Amino acid sequence: MNTITPHADSVEFDPFSQEFFDGAYETYRRLRDEAPVYYNAKWDFWALSRYDDVAPATKDHETYSSAKGATLDMVKAHDDAIPVPKVIISMDPPEHQKMRKLVSNVFTPRAITSLESMVREKVYERIQELDPSSFDVVADFSALFPNDVITTMLGVPKEDRDQIRRWVDLLLERHPGEIAVPAAGFEASMNTGIYYYNLIQKRRAEPQDDMISRLIETEIERDGQVEKLTDVDIAGFATLLGGAGAETVTKLVGNAIVAFADFPDQWQKLRDDHSKIPAAVEELLRFEAPSQYQVRTAMRDVTLHGITIPAGSAVLLVTGSATRDERMFADPDRLDIDRERKMGFNLALGYGIHSCLGAALARMQGRIAFEALLDLIPEYEVDRDGLRRVAMSNVCGWSNVPVRKLN
Repeated sequence: MNTITPHADSVEFDPFSQEFFDGAYETYRRLRDEAPVYYNAKWDFWALSRYDDVAPATKDHETYSSAKGATLDMVKAHDDAIPVPKVIISMDPPEHQKMRKLVSNVFTPRAITSLESMVREKVYERIQELDPSSFDVVADFSALFPNDVITTMLGVPKEDRDQIRRWVDLLLERHPGEIAVPAAGFEASMNTGIYYYNLIQKRRAEPQDDMISRLIETEIERDGQVEKLTDVDIAGFATLLGGAGAETVTKLVGNAIVAFADFPDQWQKLRDDHSKIPAAVEELLRFEAPSQYQVRTAMRDVTLHGITIPAGSAVLLVTGSATRDERMFADPDRLDIDRERKMGFNLALGYGIHSCLGAALARMQGRIAFEALLDLIPEYEVDRDGLRRVAMSNVCGWSNVPVRKLN
């Protein structure tokens, strides 16, 4: 029987280390077994890793607040942390409900369904440019089409879309061993915000059929007062959507192709029956989610497993560990697209009030991308020497997944 200590000497969890960027699943297992309430003195944060601790915490906004920020550098308020406009993932109720109500009208089921033909067009535009005999699934495909989709929705002119993608990548990048956003990321954040602010001014003068124009017009009435989004609100939301919306799908597809190469019987199931693709997306999000943890601030002392997390502490809710918890999932390190899904199965796209507004859009993009790839490379192998991981805040995945078509 393991003795639980807040910082088991034999296990170290550092979300800014190369070991974390390379995939931390063995570390997660040891955290769950040896230090389910873990303290990291270097970065001064606590981490929860078991499903039965993480899932309730993601829903308990009164205990685990989002108001101080969604990344550890923001929560720790370092002098060199990026000063960004407050966005919806960094809000608690009632502010959160107000903002969510204002922006959610562009993410209704009907609105998302109406986007399918555009999403399919963007996916297949990129597919048709590929040489199926050999290409990079991420660099040549999944890093490109999600950005095409999001920026098209926002109304970014085609000639500016690649620049937005490059800025978003810089904003999310981290140097191993460093908590702060690098200077290039700081500059990219400012450039993105300024770009969207200027685009908002153009849409105010001349509205078009795009999301920014609709967000400008969105309003709600509260206590007899009509409330609308400010230009800063809209710019912040557009920046968030460009990062979280595009990167989630980029990493989902790249992670999936590596996972299917490790579990080829699961790819074969999809070849035999495309109707299993939606279930496969859910299992892939469980198996290796693009977002590995969410950052919160403890609003009171919290005692779990005999250990107390002091009020005011930064707490990492390690969802990437929770969805590999053998206490919840049988044989969790095996990809199984036919796995039984229970309520609360998937924490990858948020849970509780912070469930991802764009979850349905991300799932749609994943489904269409896998349909296209199944047709393009029904049998493939990964060039493992060419695999490259990203080093990003909160994000897990590949920057390069070279593949070769077989037969």
